[in-house]
Amino acid sequence: MYYVCYPYPDRNPVYFQPAWGYPVQSYQPSFRQQYPDVDPDLFFQSAGVFKKLMADASIILNKLSEDEDLAYEIMDAAQKNQATRVKELIKSTGVHGDVDVDFNPDGLNLEMHSKVEDTECCKLSMALRWR
Repeated sequence: MYYVCYPYPDRNPVYFQPAWGYPVQSYQPSFRQQYPDVDPDLFFQSAGVFKKLMADASIILNKLSEDEDLAYEIMDAAQKNQATRVKELIKSTGVHGDVDVDFNPDGLNLEMHSKVEDTECCKLSMALRWR
């Protein structure tokens, strides 16, 4: 005697013959989702480009930690809401890429972006507090 194990109405039923003393168990074949082939090229290039962002961040942080006058000027210009002056001072540290600068009464927010093959791949954000 065969029993129908049919818990899902959208699939074909699977038939089992019960064994003596054992409960009937259903079997549903697993349908594995197909994933696209792995192509690490962009990921690999992103990691290389991100190293450049880290180098730029190191340049900025080294200048700010070594030059107290520069730190004072940036903080003073930010508190006076002189956005272009703050950007000029950040650029004067010797950073190579573009840096988006934002500030508030509590500190300075810097964000750097990078692209690989016209695709934005990397973003590095830094938040430096002064209060």
